[in-house]
Amino acid sequence: MSSPELFVVATPIGNLEDITLRALRVLREVDFVICEDTRRTGKLLGHYGIKKPLVSYYAPREREKAEGLLKKLLEGKKAALLTDAGTPLISDPGAILIKRAVQEGVKLTPVPGPSALTAALSVSSLPCARFAFWGFPKRKGKKELENLRDFPGCLVFFERASRAGKFFKKALEVFGDRDCEIHREITKVHEEVLRGRLSEFLEWQGKGEVVIIISP
Repeated sequence: MSSPELFVVATPIGNLEDITLRALRVLREVDFVICEDTRRTGKLLGHYGIKKPLVSYYAPREREKAEGLLKKLLEGKKAALLTDAGTPLISDPGAILIKRAVQEGVKLTPVPGPSALTAALSVSSLPCARFAFWGFPKRKGKKELENLRDFPGCLVFFERASRAGKFFKKALEVFGDRDCEIHREITKVHEEVLRGRLSEFLEWQGKGEVVIIISP
């Protein structure tokens, strides 16, 4: 029996060309693919002519699904863990399965690639040599932001565009009127970066999810 192995594979965040040759090879070689939305991953694999069994693994059912997936791996299978877009575990499902795989001695292999976090930082005009990534902020309360007030670097958040205005209002109250950026539709047709101060974006509205960077 072959040794079990779980590949953690980064996938495009928008443009389907942003996938590595190694990721494509791994996806062709594994026994099955673990993903958030089988329809979305199916389109990606179909674009590259890859046919593999797909198993859904999403946030509300992570713990429930992890044991069954682990059992399949321990039979000597090799699998790839994907998210809908970007790098698994970066504000995406996968942590529970990864922890159980480590506990059971399953080999873990990262296949690095796209990430909205690093893509936004790479074109930021703010001083981002040091940064703190906070993922999606909580909807209520300002305490988590207050804990970040004195961090000596940029602060990076993911947020849904429909809630961005409320987030900027809380951020303005906590941080003061700092410089900030909104990175929207990264790598997609309508990609854009909006730069200004927190006070300028209190009424901002957009679609999809965005990366927000706030200066020190």
